[in-house]
Amino acid sequence: MSAPIDWRHEIEAAASRIQARVPHFLRKTPLWKLPGRALGIEVPRVEVWLKLEHLQVSGSFKARGMMSRLLANDIPASGAIVASGGNAGIATAAAAGALGVPCEVFLPTVSPEAKRARLRALGATVVVGGQAYADALAACLSRQRESGALLTHAYDQAEVVAGAGTLGREIEEEGGLPDSVLVSVGGGGLIGGLTAWFERRSRVVALEPERAPTLFRAREAGEPVDVDVSGIAADSLGARRIGSFAWDITQRHLHDALLLSDESIRAAQSWMWKELKLAVEPAAALPLAALHDGRYRPREGEKICLIVCGANVDPATLA
Repeated sequence: MSAPIDWRHEIEAAASRIQARVPHFLRKTPLWKLPGRALGIEVPRVEVWLKLEHLQVSGSFKARGMMSRLLANDIPASGAIVASGGNAGIATAAAAGALGVPCEVFLPTVSPEAKRARLRALGATVVVGGQAYADALAACLSRQRESGALLTHAYDQAEVVAGAGTLGREIEEEGGLPDSVLVSVGGGGLIGGLTAWFERRSRVVALEPERAPTLFRAREAGEPVDVDVSGIAADSLGARRIGSFAWDITQRHLHDALLLSDESIRAAQSWMWKELKLAVEPAAALPLAALHDGRYRPREGEKICLIVCGANVDPATLA
């Protein structure tokens, strides 16, 4: 039986790797602190922290984990390869470009054209096929066996989870410990990294669309299970099964997991654009949706951190 991973040590190591090798690659994204009433929250003395990680290199938190993975391994001449709904591919392509190595990205057909165009602009070779992320992953793994490229998994590798955890480390450096952290879940890289960093020093709440309940169904079953995924956020939160690292971490440290309707997610995404001028993808709107529709009910005086995780969205959809 392998020894348990010291995740806080691994997160510190990921941050050190990135700082030592590519100190200017990642951005220290803003932590915007607002009174709850500014976001329509009427509970007294609530403070909402918006961690604007959609301003990160590549437009999402994924840049942290992808660069962590590449720096922790020898990269062959064939470069890096990844399957993605879009964001992990964009992040891998950006990281590979910064290191001067080639990158091949496999996408499902649900991936938006805006993400495909961004990948091509970054110099990645783009392969589109299959209806869901799992289909793209199968094709990616087949190609990786042929090419020998370094596989960067969208969420289920230790270096990727640790890289995502540097976001929690940065939040604590910028603002201290929030009372609670609300974060959307796809395959589990971000929820795994944040939960590993905060442990139970802050309450971490996992949020998923009703039509992509990967972690929620696993918690019901007592183990990771395959689920059908569809709906508004399927391109970025479309994993059929929660990652093994995220499952282990959340079993020990997660406070709660909640489901949200596509309608509430779309409404929150629209509100963020109209009221805050934040152009974000649906996955980034789940934390605000949880507050607006009452799925998460803050306590008086609570400090709540909302992870605004990605901005790879077609602006035409925000009208």
